[in-house]
Amino acid sequence: MEIIGNVIKGAINLKEALTPEVKPIEAQEKVLHRLLDTAKDTLFGKQYNFEAILESETPSKAFSERIPFFDYNQINEQWWSKLHDGIENVTWPGSPSYFALSSGTTGKTSKRIPVTDAMLEAIKQAGIDQVTALSNFNLPAEFFSKEAMMLGSSTDLIEKDDHLEGEISGITASNIPSWFKGFYKPGEDIAKIDDWDTRVTTIAKRAKQWDIGALSGIPSWMELMLKAVIDYHKVENIHDVWPNLQVFTSGGVAFGPYEKSFNALLGKPVTVIDTYLASEGFVAFQARPETDAMQLVTDGGIYFEFVPFKPEYINQDGSLKNEAPSVTLKDVELEQDYVLIISTVSGTWRYLIGDTIEFINIERAEIKITGRTKFFLNTVGSQLSVNKLDDAIRHLEDTFNTTIPEYTLCAKRFDDGFYHSWYLGSEGLKEDNAEIVKALDQFLKKANKNYKVARGKALEGVKVEVIDTEVFSEWSGANKKKGGQVKMERVMGEDKFKDWETFVHKY
Repeated sequence: MEIIGNVIKGAINLKEALTPEVKPIEAQEKVLHRLLDTAKDTLFGKQYNFEAILESETPSKAFSERIPFFDYNQINEQWWSKLHDGIENVTWPGSPSYFALSSGTTGKTSKRIPVTDAMLEAIKQAGIDQVTALSNFNLPAEFFSKEAMMLGSSTDLIEKDDHLEGEISGITASNIPSWFKGFYKPGEDIAKIDDWDTRVTTIAKRAKQWDIGALSGIPSWMELMLKAVIDYHKVENIHDVWPNLQVFTSGGVAFGPYEKSFNALLGKPVTVIDTYLASEGFVAFQARPETDAMQLVTDGGIYFEFVPFKPEYINQDGSLKNEAPSVTLKDVELEQDYVLIISTVSGTWRYLIGDTIEFINIERAEIKITGRTKFFLNTVGSQLSVNKLDDAIRHLEDTFNTTIPEYTLCAKRFDDGFYHSWYLGSEGLKEDNAEIVKALDQFLKKANKNYKVARGKALEGVKVEVIDTEVFSEWSGANKKKGGQVKMERVMGEDKFKDWETFVHKY
């Protein structure tokens, strides 16, 4: 097998050496032109006169001026709903072959996001580019002959009219290249099992049959699967079952909050590579080991725009105000959070994907996800984004020498005023509650000046309750579905938080 590994590694190194370096700004200009030209005869393209935009002196400027921002509800009600009535050529030529179901972090109701053949090809190409970038990580040749465990949603897609529906991880897994099927685990039979618990139990039973070298999936669900394998085989860590495990490709959420709890399941360090695959497309991946930032896929099927993430541009529900300004890749700045806006080969146009990002390296177009627009905690002026909340959790882990892989909070009104009410998921956090509250509050005061100001005015403080981590996955299972792309809400509104607290206290 080492011979095979050497051959594959050599091929990857050769492809990397022969592939010309992408120039992100130029690549984005070409992507925009291709999108507009391909979709100019669609209903959307005619409505917004793509022909005139293409003929304008600066297409990117004309594009941003003539087309409004769309969140999912807006574009679905105005445009994508026509697809379900059998109308073709709505926002992209023809009809989509798939719809990605995504409840994300906002509720039970699934969004239905079109996934065209052009998008599947773009995702496939981005995946190949990511594999090619592995040549930068100095992995041994034998790694390339090992199997890869891709833990996503079920590949047993729903047949509906002229298309198939399922979560994006299930759609992409059902379209993996034939040459990769020999490496892909848990294999097609297990991947089709719809029930998450049954699928994980089956994986645990068969785990020793496989020689896993890489894992890929959302950290929270990956941890639960690894624990199931460890418990089933009565071993100390996952390397007792998969000794050649060397890489974890993390996606969907920031890996930072899970780092300690994930590493506790390992027998030796692994290389963690971040990816950003959303229901709307393959956005970015980590291309080099010197940084944990991810490189935007600027030459694929997505055109990017960026709106500075400032309170004056954001509505209370997380949507953008019409007058919010956008910039392209050539005008972004460091140390500024941006709302990510995408236009794609699936017919999304100036679409608010819901994530906020920060540029770490502009020349390389490398970013980090900093949070969600709906998770921006700005009650009584505290202005806390998810990256600051994640930093606070890591501070607690270091201070109390523990792991806190899950958390959620709400700005909640009590009899004596507003508090940030936190629930921390941890099995090892046993300190006195007052000490946890003090450490959390003091860190946030130092980390965020707006929080410090709010604490001197309308925000009375923080309240903390420590619960079992398992409660979070059970909440997801009760409200949406276990596994796949499902992510835990980091910040809840008061109504949702009431349901959460009722669930917690009944659990």
